[in-house]
Amino acid sequence: MKTGAAYIRVSTEEQIEFSPQSQKKKILEYAADHEIVLPEEYIFLDEGISGRCAEKRPAFMKMIGMAKTTPRPFDVILVWKFSRFARNRQDSILYKSMLRKQCGVDVISITEQLGGDPTGVLIEALLEAMDEYYSINLAQEVKRGMNEKFSQGGVVSKPPFGYVMGKGKFVVDEQAAPLVQMIFHDFLEGLSCRQIAMKLNNMGARTVKGNLFESRSVAYILQNPVYLGKQRRGIKEAAPIVMDGRHPPLIEQKIFEEAHSRLIQGTHFFTGDTGERRADYMLQGLVRCSGCGGTLTRNGQSLQCQRYAKGKCPVSHSIRLEKLNRVVLRQLEEDLKGQTIKIQIEKNTGRTRDKALLVFLDKERKRMKRLEEAFEAGVDTLEEYQRKKKEVQQRIKRLEAEAEERKRDENWPVQCIQKTSDSLIKILSGEKISEREKNILLCAFVSKIIFDRRKGTIEIHYYS
Repeated sequence: MKTGAAYIRVSTEEQIEFSPQSQKKKILEYAADHEIVLPEEYIFLDEGISGRCAEKRPAFMKMIGMAKTTPRPFDVILVWKFSRFARNRQDSILYKSMLRKQCGVDVISITEQLGGDPTGVLIEALLEAMDEYYSINLAQEVKRGMNEKFSQGGVVSKPPFGYVMGKGKFVVDEQAAPLVQMIFHDFLEGLSCRQIAMKLNNMGARTVKGNLFESRSVAYILQNPVYLGKQRRGIKEAAPIVMDGRHPPLIEQKIFEEAHSRLIQGTHFFTGDTGERRADYMLQGLVRCSGCGGTLTRNGQSLQCQRYAKGKCPVSHSIRLEKLNRVVLRQLEEDLKGQTIKIQIEKNTGRTRDKALLVFLDKERKRMKRLEEAFEAGVDTLEEYQRKKKEVQQRIKRLEAEAEERKRDENWPVQCIQKTSDSLIKILSGEKISEREKNILLCAFVSKIIFDRRKGTIEIHYYS
């Protein structure tokens, strides 16, 4: 008697004939008729998920992972139709071949009985091709329908904060709508996005996904034209499409424009930036908040917990950088007195940040290309194109300068050195090497520094 597994998938609630219950019932009947044992733990279900991509189906991937174990837990996988297994020919061929050849597990469709002869193989391939055609064609039809619906002011997305879904349109959420109006009012009164996020969190408000508010979630609300009674599509594109919607506005045009203008003027590529790239400092990336464990980052001449800056940490850990430098150096001197420190400077220091810079640069250059295409297509006026182009060019210039400086750092010698505590403190407190080089040196033997503002203490953790 064979042991079997069952894979059940439905992609939409409208597919009643493909409901999980009906698929499971038929598969269990087939297993009983063919003397196949089907344990409950080997019944895998992906509900409301497309079959176009296997990696996006967690139950499917779990089933494949189990099939690859030794000894194999089951001999066959039963599906209602081959289309439930995959709607992508490449995935279907890849996983069926792997299961059969490497795992000795066969995939059986209980409604599409095929033999193992050449004719059966041909029919199975035709079924796979038809399933893929159906999936691609359906996606195109859905996209066409959404575009048509959007052009008529219909809803093609989930309701944002401040609205709930009504009959074919957004309707005002009586509880959240006043908070949206408060956000705009507070921002125009001078509160920062972080302060507004903190205020909302303290009030018990949560985002539409049930998360705490952050600076970016407040900023998103301040620039979303849906609050003017509009609908927007293509927010990631250079020129998003904005059209009149069917829902009532929550914010007046004048207030929205003023808030949006202030937000643009105060927004820079890096959070907390002042328009110029901030200088590196000796303690960069090392200091942690005692409350939440978040990293303290630079804001002018002080450090502050980055989670507090986003409104997610309730306790401020602001401290002047100059003061913290003195305290850390004094504590290092006390901890390491009379010791000889062996320090290995690794070649890959800062490599993660280098990769991030290249990613950001690539994104900005692609954004510039899309701007040019939008202007050539007549989507943007010359004035709009020039304004957007200038903003992107400024960001590219800052990023290129940062990347160039990081390149120069590669010449900093890779070395293994031994220093007495006195000479080490002298180097870190002197001016013979740059702040960046001090940071590299400190990171070689210090893992983290915990700062507790309430107690006024620091705790330095060293590598063994």
